[in-house]
Amino acid sequence: MAMMKLFDAHCHLQDPRVFNMAPQIIRKALDNGVAHFAVNGVSESDWHLVKEMSDRHPSVIPNFGIHPWFVADRTPNWLNTLKEFFEANPAASVGEIGLDKGSRGKQIDFTDQVEVFRQQLQLAKELKRPASIHCVRAFGDLLDILKSEGPFPAGVLLHSFLGSAEMVPEFAKLGAYFSFSGFLMSMKETKARKMLKSVPRDRILLETDAPDALPKSNNSDSLLVIGSPDEDSTTKDSPLFENASLKETNKSTLETENLNHPANIHHVLSYVASLLDMTREELAEISYGNAVNLFTYEGSKKYN
Repeated sequence: MAMMKLFDAHCHLQDPRVFNMAPQIIRKALDNGVAHFAVNGVSESDWHLVKEMSDRHPSVIPNFGIHPWFVADRTPNWLNTLKEFFEANPAASVGEIGLDKGSRGKQIDFTDQVEVFRQQLQLAKELKRPASIHCVRAFGDLLDILKSEGPFPAGVLLHSFLGSAEMVPEFAKLGAYFSFSGFLMSMKETKARKMLKSVPRDRILLETDAPDALPKSNNSDSLLVIGSPDEDSTTKDSPLFENASLKETNKSTLETENLNHPANIHHVLSYVASLLDMTREELAEISYGNAVNLFTYEGSKKYN
């Protein structure tokens, strides 16, 4: 029987905590049926890493954008730089962009967040590319902005979606896809089920947000933690840490933090399928097809 194919619609394998281990992480995930990864840059400082990863790994779809947490770090020329990355990378989409009124987002001026978000949304529309959107405690603002800038025929991906069932039809009308990660397990199950059942079948995506959003699992032994001895023998003392500037960051992080692996998308698949009363195989096929639809545009990578 053929292995299920899965598409990690949003992750961050360029994150400095895991970047030096990316080849091993990708190989392990591919061995576990994760055929493609949408890797999202978050600031000008990591776009080149995402590009490099995409150039080396056919399975990686590059995404370039400024995340709301890093809006204050942008340079005066950020938008031109972003446009240059898209010109040089026809396979790229826009992300991670968005709005955040959570504890960390409160440190960044919200007017600035909105301005940068709108500019990136407009760029996505102009380029006819999808945009991967972060939203924390700002769904009302997000809906207003998407209504004023949209609709989005190329689609927008609402990453790690934890909004209400009532908002789903409004977002869907504008071209939204709804992507679910291990964070969904923090939502009350009855609320999560109601919300999931409100999402059109052709708009459901799965993601890991790796190295964050480690899923909760009754069978924690089956979770892959990046840097653990079980994870392809890539331990904190691995010779993969060739970049001296990242070495100590990685070593100290791996000693204190459980970092999520893209192969754990199987846990997200199982949880979402159970709430939707679907088989894992059915949801895998639907979500993979939806991701291929979203990430297919002029210049994009070919999916099989």
